Amino acid sequence: MRRRILLAILLAVAVTGAALGIPLGVTGWVLVDNVTREDLASNAQRIAAILDDQLADGRPLDLDQVRVAVPRDGALTVYRPERPTLRHGGELGTEVVTETVPIAQNGTVELSIPAGPLRTRQTQVALAVLMLVVLSVGTGTVVATVTARKLARPLRHVADRAARLGGGDFRPDPRRYAVAELDMVADALDASATALAQLVQRERQLVGDVSHQLRSRLTALQLRLETLAEHPDADVAEGAEAAREQADLLAAVLDDLLAAARAASEVGAEPVELDRHLGEIADEWRPVLRPENRALRVKVDEGLVVRVTPARLREIVGVLLDNAVHHGEGTVSLTARRGEADGTVLVQVQDEGPGVGDELASHVFDRGFSGSGSTGVGLALARALAEADGGRLELSMKRPATFTLFLRVPTPSDVAAVAWPEERVPR
Repeated sequence: MRRRILLAILLAVAVTGAALGIPLGVTGWVLVDNVTREDLASNAQRIAAILDDQLADGRPLDLDQVRVAVPRDGALTVYRPERPTLRHGGELGTEVVTETVPIAQNGTVELSIPAGPLRTRQTQVALAVLMLVVLSVGTGTVVATVTARKLARPLRHVADRAARLGGGDFRPDPRRYAVAELDMVADALDASATALAQLVQRERQLVGDVSHQLRSRLTALQLRLETLAEHPDADVAEGAEAAREQADLLAAVLDDLLAAARAASEVGAEPVELDRHLGEIADEWRPVLRPENRALRVKVDEGLVVRVTPARLREIVGVLLDNAVHHGEGTVSLTARRGEADGTVLVQVQDEGPGVGDELASHVFDRGFSGSGSTGVGLALARALAEADGGRLELSMKRPATFTLFLRVPTPSDVAAVAWPEERVPR
């Protein structure tokens, strides 16, 4: 895009320079020639007038009286019928500029100068016009480069914003570009991000509620059927046993559906190196904390790899850091370490603020609930995104406020076409 904008502006500048420069150069060339010839003709007329006066008084022609009107490098020639030709000045060569003026006594005055100085001045004018065109193109190149950067950078950022939105990063981006159309696109992306975030959160909540209700009802039904299966009436016991088998099948189908939904939600999950991704996230958030004289410390154990969607990880950690910025105090810590349970990695965000009150601790992840006037969507969405990748998000400590993100370590089945080392077992 940047290259296309740059080429378009340069083409416009080049066409404009050519359209103006060529006529200007031709005009300058002709103008120098006309001015030189007009000056030469004016001098020739002055000479002819003096000679006319001499002839009118009956005096012989004296070219010494008109010497002043002859250019320093020029030559004067007076032609009169049946009279000798009078000359003043040296030989000028073959290429000359000549102006001829008649005199009253049937003769002509011919004033000539070398064409070399005229051609030099014409060349100088043409070069000046060329330099002006080159300067214009150079200025246009600078303007085009600055304009292309100014337009291309916001366009790349909008494209990156749209890509992150498609990847599940629903955080609003406050950056604007001082370009009305691009700002409208950014506003639309923020509105879409908010709507999608609420939609995802409602979807996760609905799936959780439905699965919980269905499993509760199925469990109750299975218990009742197990009781009926022990009924003394053989027909009742047989029917109860058959119904219990169907309930077991229904429970298995429900588990499969939930597993399929979970697998579909994790379709973008991949092995991610935490040190690199958390470092990039920290670089993004340090400028937010710096104006408030707050620091962000990052400590990540070496070699940590988790299975997560990168955009969701950025969104989750971004929500936790934003929560620490607006509701916490002091230094913010972002750490990652191996969990006590095998196959688990813990990512924690902690600040030095007063923490979460006892009355708020049990509701911080409730959608629409906020203790300080915010939207109450961020933490609920972060938990939903964590669960979508097979992890979970918890408030592990109230004072100081510490949020812990539990992530899974990838297994060989998570990545195709990768040769994972086999575990050594004793023989």
